[in-house]
Amino acid sequence: MHELLPQGCEHPELRGLFLEVLLLLLLLVLVVVTFPNPMILSLAAAAAMSSGSSLNSSSPLDPFDSSTSWILAEDPSNSSSEPILRTMTPDLQPASTTVAVQEVSPWDIALCVTGTLISCENALVIAVLFYTPTLRAPMFILIGSLAVADLLAGLGLILNFVFTYLVDSSVEFVTLLSVGLLISAFSASVLNILAITVDRYLSLYNALTYHTERTVTFTYVMVVFIWVSCLTLGLLPALGWNCLRDESTCSICRPVTKNNAVALAVTFLLVFALMMQLYLQICKIAFRHAQQIAVQHQFVAISTTKGVSTLSAILCAFGACWLPFAMYSIVADSSYPVIYTYATVLPATCCSVINPIIYAFRNPDIQKSLWLACCGCVPSNLSLRPRTSSDV
Repeated sequence: MHELLPQGCEHPELRGLFLEVLLLLLLLVLVVVTFPNPMILSLAAAAAMSSGSSLNSSSPLDPFDSSTSWILAEDPSNSSSEPILRTMTPDLQPASTTVAVQEVSPWDIALCVTGTLISCENALVIAVLFYTPTLRAPMFILIGSLAVADLLAGLGLILNFVFTYLVDSSVEFVTLLSVGLLISAFSASVLNILAITVDRYLSLYNALTYHTERTVTFTYVMVVFIWVSCLTLGLLPALGWNCLRDESTCSICRPVTKNNAVALAVTFLLVFALMMQLYLQICKIAFRHAQQIAVQHQFVAISTTKGVSTLSAILCAFGACWLPFAMYSIVADSSYPVIYTYATVLPATCCSVINPIIYAFRNPDIQKSLWLACCGCVPSNLSLRPRTSSDV
């Protein structure tokens, strides 16, 4: 670990980068939060005008003509106070040119906001790792790979919202692109968490040889393998493994087939079981080290107990986020109510919100870089916290 910089130190490059990233992310949040309904309605009006002029060429409608007025009409068959479907029709327009506008689902808005938060957090992590030359150890390589995966997952959620409400979702290319990006990103996120668990285990099991060049090479090979595997999974729907031709075979996440969804869910359960086994071995090694160091027995026992509690919390949070969606993917299909799919997908996406907090922002070295970027100096007590097996 590099030495602490003295109080009042300045790091203009990191501070400028931090401010630029922060302003960009705040602008992105502002656009996402304020953009749903007004933009959709204005685009629908423009589409209605263009379709009206193309279908009725004998008497084209001028959108600026004072004799033509546009009204927002509700579906008369809907007796609820909040209309599910709205129609934009001019009072002089034939009924055949009515354009239906889909009401924005609150679940989709929640997923879009979650994706924006994921993108903000992980963009900050990537910027800190990229502009800090001292953070190049194997554990930081894996943290950076996890941040890239979660960043792509957040962008995938935002693009899915855009494709659903602003782009013609009947185009196969749009659907396959969206689902392929989400499958690749979330699969890479889960596998990178497994890789970080393996790295933690090796750092304790082979403590004397952990910092050798051999370990760095193994880490890069592991990262390349993860991304090649996940990109292959994301391409499978585009290569024909989809249910666009047979809707009866769809899973809860169209256009993924039921069989493919079950295979992905079973693979996740195997990954989760392997993580549990590795964390159990980490706890055993930590307790064995505590027993071997008799002089520091009290200090190490407290530190080990804290580390075990932290590892348990990490494992429980990961299982709570992903297990409901994995189990539901096995038992359900496209005939089940869509609200159940949303209720299990949203916690799974929240795992990518928690990951930067668990694996990046808790790390003392990354905390130092963040302090340098924010205020140009590091608190004097930051390096006094004892390192445990839970520190990545």
